[in-house]
Amino acid sequence: MTKAEPQANKSQGLYAETVTIHPRKVKGTFRSIKWWLMVVLLGVYHLAPFIRWDRGPGAPSQAILADMAGRRGYFFFIEIWPQEVYYVTGLLLFAAIALFFMSALAGRVWCGFLCWQTVYTDLFVFVERLVVGDRNARIMLDRAPWNANKLLKKGLVQAGWLVISLACGIGFTLYFDDAFATLREIFTLEASMGTWSAIAIVGGCCYLLAGFAREQVCLYMCPYSRFQSAMFDEHSLIISYEAWRGEPRAPARKGQSFEGRGHCIDCKMCVTACPTGIDIREGLQMGCIGCGLCIDACNTMMDRVGLPRNLISYDSSANLAAREKGESPHTRLIRPRTIVYTAILSAVAVLMVFALSTRHTVEVNVLHERSPLFVQLSDGSIRNGYTYKVLNMVRKDRTFSLSVTGIPGASIQVVGDEAGKSTQTEMQVPGDDVTAFRLYVTVPEASIQSAKTPLTMVLTDTADGHVVRSETLFAGPGR
Repeated sequence: MTKAEPQANKSQGLYAETVTIHPRKVKGTFRSIKWWLMVVLLGVYHLAPFIRWDRGPGAPSQAILADMAGRRGYFFFIEIWPQEVYYVTGLLLFAAIALFFMSALAGRVWCGFLCWQTVYTDLFVFVERLVVGDRNARIMLDRAPWNANKLLKKGLVQAGWLVISLACGIGFTLYFDDAFATLREIFTLEASMGTWSAIAIVGGCCYLLAGFAREQVCLYMCPYSRFQSAMFDEHSLIISYEAWRGEPRAPARKGQSFEGRGHCIDCKMCVTACPTGIDIREGLQMGCIGCGLCIDACNTMMDRVGLPRNLISYDSSANLAAREKGESPHTRLIRPRTIVYTAILSAVAVLMVFALSTRHTVEVNVLHERSPLFVQLSDGSIRNGYTYKVLNMVRKDRTFSLSVTGIPGASIQVVGDEAGKSTQTEMQVPGDDVTAFRLYVTVPEASIQSAKTPLTMVLTDTADGHVVRSETLFAGPGR
């Protein structure tokens, strides 16, 4: 090994140095769409907790609420109990398949327009641009030595970011308790430690990810960029550069003819407008989030030099190949991939609607007493004890009739019920509550043929006749 080799190895790092991306301000169709979607998404996020929904006396009046203390989830007319968490699982599955379907149709449209990381990063860049200026001004300020002007501008930017992050954290907490009451407690400094912790965590993540990590989240932290290409095909709409038209690229002088050369004037506007700093002319890359800002930037330059637009376009690779051959492009939205995703989405949606429309409003849990398993009474009959829990999932008191079947001569008695033993008994269950009853089931000795005999408890709603059957076992001495 020569002496020069260790020095060369020493200068090589394992990772590339992180370069701050300062995207240029552009105007155009895609930039306008991003602004409008930002307003809509942030408006929904911050205003949705204030929507009211009347659920009756004693019930939360907030339309969208995750009531952690009451262990309920509310979404307008839907009320989700802890044991119905499978509805949340179904919703997550639907969202995942919808993302795949969206990607098959329109590429990374979620990343470029709808992702919260993109939305807040755009908002943070807007604040930075408002205080400091456009790309060149921000680069110059970063390179300038620290002085009063730089300190003032950097301080104003950080203050703006902190205000946005605080609003993000506060907005998150409003979904977990009454929004009006929570907001009043926050501004009067009477909020609980849990509320302040949630604001700090969510707001802190917003501040760090949108303010400093930015494109690093898309490149390294988000797994979607790693497997996005598996969901694309030749008909998926993606950001593409028409190399056949743009190459060979070269700078253009005023009045210069474009005969014998490409339309790309190598102005690098597409690169400086990109929020992740990639060069789309090198092909589709993991860093491309599909925002279309490079298209707006390129179209602006094409207009200036009098060339046709869409040198960079939002189109499928099949259409790009067709235009290169002089053929008419044709966008295929209906194809095997999208049909499969549509079928899965429809199946999940139908299953969710069916489950919600047929959901039970009463649930029962039966626990057999274990100590002792059974007691033999003085007349020879056998008695078993049970804990019978009834969950009433509607907000009104209900009366139920309980009986037992499966063993001849079986009778039932609720502990504390003065009516005594009978073939059935009535139970009063308050609305929106779980009530536990202690039961005794007594069976004649002659009806017991084994140590464990199947027994069915039948609960009937006296108002609508709805029946819930619970299978359990009756313990005896055996034969």
